[in-house]
Amino acid sequence: MTAETAKNPAQPEETTQYTVLKLRFYPSREQAALIEKPFGCCRYLWNKMLSDVQEFYAATDLQYIPTPARYKKEAPFLKEVDSQALCTVHQNLRRAFLDFFRNPGAFRYPQFKTKKARRDSFTVYCREYRTGPSIYLTADGFQMPKLGFLRAKVHRRPLPRWALVSVTVRKTRSGKYFAAIAFKCPVRQPEPVVPTAERTLGLNYSLNRFYVDSEGNSPDLPGVARSKEKLSRIQRKLSRMQYGSGNYEKQLQKLRLQHERIANQRRDFIHKESRRIANAWDAVCVRDADLAELARRLKQPNVLDLGFGMFRECLRYKLERQGKAYIAVDRFAPAAKTCRACGCVNEKLDAHDKVWTCPHCGAEISREVNAARNLRDMGLAQIA
Repeated sequence: MTAETAKNPAQPEETTQYTVLKLRFYPSREQAALIEKPFGCCRYLWNKMLSDVQEFYAATDLQYIPTPARYKKEAPFLKEVDSQALCTVHQNLRRAFLDFFRNPGAFRYPQFKTKKARRDSFTVYCREYRTGPSIYLTADGFQMPKLGFLRAKVHRRPLPRWALVSVTVRKTRSGKYFAAIAFKCPVRQPEPVVPTAERTLGLNYSLNRFYVDSEGNSPDLPGVARSKEKLSRIQRKLSRMQYGSGNYEKQLQKLRLQHERIANQRRDFIHKESRRIANAWDAVCVRDADLAELARRLKQPNVLDLGFGMFRECLRYKLERQGKAYIAVDRFAPAAKTCRACGCVNEKLDAHDKVWTCPHCGAEISREVNAARNLRDMGLAQIA
């Protein structure tokens, strides 16, 4: 080892990490009218490009996606919106086709967009000029090209090394406006944490308790049940009203707001619980289960209600950012059927049995806790 190497030990590699700040903003009437234009233009451009792709493929058997500049002569209103938003539509369509051709089983063929779907959004990328960036964040809002200054609730400030990349503007069905501001910054790779049995947690999905961990604990669920009861009351009242009347529209707005409330409760619970687990444990073992298939097999639509799939994804990236391990156990591993005491696999175990007795050693076993502990052991065995 040379003296220079001893003085300057190898530094961890730097990678680019992306972080998104989601802000609610409050446009004026003029700004709201300007925001509606990119929504309609992006939807129009997507449908036109997709239609031309299909016609060109049917005539030549080749794949070709026209650029947005081709449509500005026949549709002059496209010149009124930011060209970056139109370029993003082209990139998204190209990516959608690439994903479909690479894995048709996981991604479907790109579909036409309808106004009734009300999934209005557009993305604008930040550009650097001599006078400064085209998009920037302030203490009480942010600046965007063509729209000007938009007043917003800035609940979190970016760190000094964060560089603004893009802004995605979205309008919800209830009429609220949100901006997802994406930042990138170089970060050093964290030192990998070696998992041990004492610092590893196993999580088993539970239909009634969200999950049961290897310690036998379950989370405190948010008050989604009460919110769903209120949602049912709103839906019943809506069904008795005359379609299109003023009272119908008011009740429909209440329904949209209640759906948003339930979604926000779910998202808040998922982020807080995944952060708590990621900070407290060095590794987490979770079954790589197909929740949609599980819902069909059990004939239980509420399997997807609390968003366990989103919880797994949040837990994965939060662990990886700390150098910790997220271990996905094979979905077909017999974690629930295997006795922890003797290792016997009970093939006759029914899906509805919560407590069962091992036919080999006679131990009385709690199905969910036993499965969580077996998942922990199976996950540690995978990386051993």
